[in-house]
Amino acid sequence: MSDALNPETPEELVETEEEPIKQRKNGLYPGVSDELAENMKSGWADTELYDLRPVPQAAETAARRAALSARFPGERLVVPAGNLKTRSNDTEYAFRASVEYAYLTGNQTEDGVLVLEPTAEGHEATIYLLPRSNRENGEFWLDGQGELWVGRRHSLTEAEKLYGIPASDVRELADALREGTGPVRVVRGYDAGIEAALADKVTAERDEELRVFLSEARLVKDAFEVGELQKAVDSTVRGFEDVVKVLDKAEATSERYIEGTFFLRARVEGNDIGYGSICAAGPHATTLHWVRNDGAVRSGELLLLDAGVETHTYYTADITRTLPINGRFDELQKKIYDAVYEAQEAGIAAVRPGGKFRDFHDASQRVLAEKLVEWGLVEGPVERVVELGLQRRWTLHGTGHMLGMDVHDCAAARRESYADGTLEPGMCLTVEPGLYFQADDLTVPEEYRGIGVRIEDDILVTEDGNRNLSAALPRRSDEVEAWMAALKG
Repeated sequence: MSDALNPETPEELVETEEEPIKQRKNGLYPGVSDELAENMKSGWADTELYDLRPVPQAAETAARRAALSARFPGERLVVPAGNLKTRSNDTEYAFRASVEYAYLTGNQTEDGVLVLEPTAEGHEATIYLLPRSNRENGEFWLDGQGELWVGRRHSLTEAEKLYGIPASDVRELADALREGTGPVRVVRGYDAGIEAALADKVTAERDEELRVFLSEARLVKDAFEVGELQKAVDSTVRGFEDVVKVLDKAEATSERYIEGTFFLRARVEGNDIGYGSICAAGPHATTLHWVRNDGAVRSGELLLLDAGVETHTYYTADITRTLPINGRFDELQKKIYDAVYEAQEAGIAAVRPGGKFRDFHDASQRVLAEKLVEWGLVEGPVERVVELGLQRRWTLHGTGHMLGMDVHDCAAARRESYADGTLEPGMCLTVEPGLYFQADDLTVPEEYRGIGVRIEDDILVTEDGNRNLSAALPRRSDEVEAWMAALKG
């Protein structure tokens, strides 16, 4: 990594007409000569982009802002993207804008802030962004976040064309917010500077109402969002195929080979992975969120792969398949897998408009409870098991969640709108029952211990039922075996 001039430390400041640009404490250049500073100001081509078209979701983001405006008339609404976070010393994590901000703007750049200013007719939106790096004071090449170090930013004029929102310099926003009057709400947790500017104007209760509204607004997906979710799923299917093709290499190395293989597909076809991939082989499959991915991959055991590609617009898939590493389930593995498949089938069948959100969970859990009673692992009757939740020793988690720009989308929604709510066309959720027999569970026969199975698909609620967005990935045990054999050639 190049030895950038870094804004973190105060030593050896480069004097400018504005605020000084800070240099790295142990940088190899002690300063900038007047001649070099003058030379760097000129000789650069005009790179303004004049033929930009609006981002594909511009019409949808405008409609979302209109709905937000209607919900909070007469109030200033402030929605930050967030700031860069330090990973180590002077390096940062890859930036991901807040979901609320990206949902309302389509923009994904750090330090951005959307402000809806109340008017007699509703609200006037402005997107506040960092403008192009200043070439007169040397910021573009001397500052650690200058464009010669981290890449070109869009000009404010370009941003207006892309997002269909008037754009202004975000460096002037905090002062304007401090001086503003009237009721205001802010989405908290993303930009400490913006929150500090509003500290004496906001309340936690009112701000939470804003966050809850924006979470519930995402419960029903529009056509653009459904298209992006399908795109994410299709890429994820190809990522699972990639993994099956290299299981022999994973056996020679570790779960990390699986993780890296899927990540390559996510980066080539999307923005990133939507969450930390769970590449759990053998007994690791019984750890629900196994993301260390450093264990052995052994023939004869199962691989639980829970992974999703995130599109460039932040929509993610969330799919799980449990695969026999050698391509064939043994008798006990198949028995457990088929039970989970039967439970998932019951859950998917319960996803329909007008039904309760929890119906698919209840349907899946009942099937699993029946299997556990049938196998003699828990004493029946089934009604007692379900009422007391005794099956949860081996099923552990809820059977699904909303899906969208967050893998666990709409999490701030009110319970009556989500977990205790009613399904509507356009909602997208996962159905993911599982059975997990821990390696140290002495209540089950020894041969069960260390086996974990989960099957997860992404289900869209339609006008007349549901559509499995991830149906291209086989689920039935015999189909899984045939699919793996074909991929391995």
